[in-house]
Amino acid sequence: MDRIDVHHHIFPASIGKAGLSEKVGWRTPSENLPWTPEISLKAMSELGVKTAILSLPAGLPPGPVGPESRAAARHFNEYAAQICADYPERFAFFACLPNLLDESGALAEISYALDILKARGIAMSSSYGEALDAKYIGDDKFDPVWEELNRRAAVVFLHGNQTPSSTPYPHPFLGIPVTEVPNETFKAAAHLVVAGKKRRWPDVKIILAHLGGSTPFLAPRIAVLSKHMGCPLSHDEIMEDFKTFYFDLSLSSHETTLTAMRAFVDDSRLLFGTDFPAVSTEMVQWYTKNADAFYAGDQDSYEKVMYKNARTLLSV
Repeated sequence: MDRIDVHHHIFPASIGKAGLSEKVGWRTPSENLPWTPEISLKAMSELGVKTAILSLPAGLPPGPVGPESRAAARHFNEYAAQICADYPERFAFFACLPNLLDESGALAEISYALDILKARGIAMSSSYGEALDAKYIGDDKFDPVWEELNRRAAVVFLHGNQTPSSTPYPHPFLGIPVTEVPNETFKAAAHLVVAGKKRRWPDVKIILAHLGGSTPFLAPRIAVLSKHMGCPLSHDEIMEDFKTFYFDLSLSSHETTLTAMRAFVDDSRLLFGTDFPAVSTEMVQWYTKNADAFYAGDQDSYEKVMYKNARTLLSV
């Protein structure tokens, strides 16, 4: 099976991934650190993945608006592009941006990454900024970025940020990546919908990580309650806009979730993903086994989800 993995991270040594994970209640598998392309290639062979689309973890590069953020984004994107040049049949990448509050810096990096480095799209976090200054990606401040991405009919890979809850996570087994990150993806998707941005920029093709977190299940709640709170879209329009996202399967494939997704969107909106190397090969194999079993007997849908949809969307 020549799967295409649209959710596959890179961990440059400079980010100190083990320490970052520990701060948010996660333990990156030790066998995946320090990360090298060869570690991913070995896992890809075991998982039947032909091509992986690389991206930095959400929230990187860190820090406020400024030259350091711009330089870090440029460095990481050139690093990813070099990996793709070294392994042209195995890797492509989604480019990162400097702090999105830096409009001119973000626009310049979009141009460089897509036109010069030939990134297949842009990776974005659910929010940018810190604490009370943070803004979710549907904020008006980011309209120039979305306008440019819409003009280019670009692909955006949207991943929830490592945003702490207002209360401590309930248990060491339920750290921020386990419980909060999927909800951050949902909040960002919902923000784009109720703010009218998903409808305003229809040519941007947005992939939501982890089946959109809770998006498929909370979309009907948003359709009614946000309308009540003043959203000008109708109930049906809100639901329609939620259904225009793409959804990757990473860390989410199970009969329960895939059955729900099939009722929510067409199979053409689903894309295989792993979240490696944030997780182990064994973890990915459990989810992949579930997806294989779910689509058994439906070869057309299986091939769409595993590689054909990504091939069409990303030209890989």
